[in-house]
Amino acid sequence: MNAARRPARGERTSRPAVTALGGGHGLSASLSALRRVTDRLTAIVTVADDGGSSGRLRSEFDCLPPGDLRMALAALCEDDHAGRQWADVLQSRFTGSGPLGGHAVGNLLIAGLWQHLDDPVAGLDQVGELLRTRGRVLPMSLTPLTIAAEVIGLDPLRPDEVCTLSGQATVAKTRAEVQKIRLEPEDASACPDSLEAIADSDFVVLGPGSWFTSVLPHLLVPELADAIVDSSARKVVALNMSSAGETDGFTPSRHIELLAEHAPRLRLDTVIADQSFADEHLDSYVRSLGAELVVADVAMRDGSARHDPLRLASVFADVMGC
Repeated sequence: MNAARRPARGERTSRPAVTALGGGHGLSASLSALRRVTDRLTAIVTVADDGGSSGRLRSEFDCLPPGDLRMALAALCEDDHAGRQWADVLQSRFTGSGPLGGHAVGNLLIAGLWQHLDDPVAGLDQVGELLRTRGRVLPMSLTPLTIAAEVIGLDPLRPDEVCTLSGQATVAKTRAEVQKIRLEPEDASACPDSLEAIADSDFVVLGPGSWFTSVLPHLLVPELADAIVDSSARKVVALNMSSAGETDGFTPSRHIELLAEHAPRLRLDTVIADQSFADEHLDSYVRSLGAELVVADVAMRDGSARHDPLRLASVFADVMGC
């Protein structure tokens, strides 16, 4: 099993056990930074994707969508030649217009192992062993989930009317303003290994990432939300670099407010924000959830709205006392 390494009984270690939750490019950014801080790392990944290659495999094989899980595995590959080569292979896609066109190589590998082993967790662990990943990747639930969102402004003739959109791909692309989301089924069970990882963690990290389709869903699986809220681990939130896509026009403070609205019992310890995305009310919103605001320069130098893994790793190390 390619689990995040745990110290033996009596062993002293300065490396914290960290569980990072999210999906897509945001979780990849977080993992790329965190694997430079600790080798006791677990990623818990959303399983609501229904678009692209993941959606096709989910529909055809009634399996978990593998895309976000694949991206997390690629982010945990080592920085040596073999690690980067495997990461590139996982992320590469078949070309052409045939049945394989558009499928990510890593998605087919994961789906094939799931079919062979009939165990999603065992399949992901086996891929992790093959890639020699620096950490473990787990799904947040063993049930494929659907995101439903309440939005306003969908119909320009009825701008105040509340409508419901269904499906991650639809919610992520809507130009309407998302008010809140829920998961279907609402009572889905959490992956037991994910609950164990949170219970064993020193730190739990949420974000960055698409707020409605990658970050908030973790707080809507009842068992997972309870595990996060009740954990003795310190809770860290990494905010996005800007408001875009499904939170276009939302302030940093609104991002924190959405966490509180979707998980009223949630209390935080640290919120990390880039200096370019911190409004005048952010500190008071963060303190209302019991947390300290850390404003730092964590941006890439190419002008894109992305986190620099090395700069973010340095901030994580300071926050975690590494």
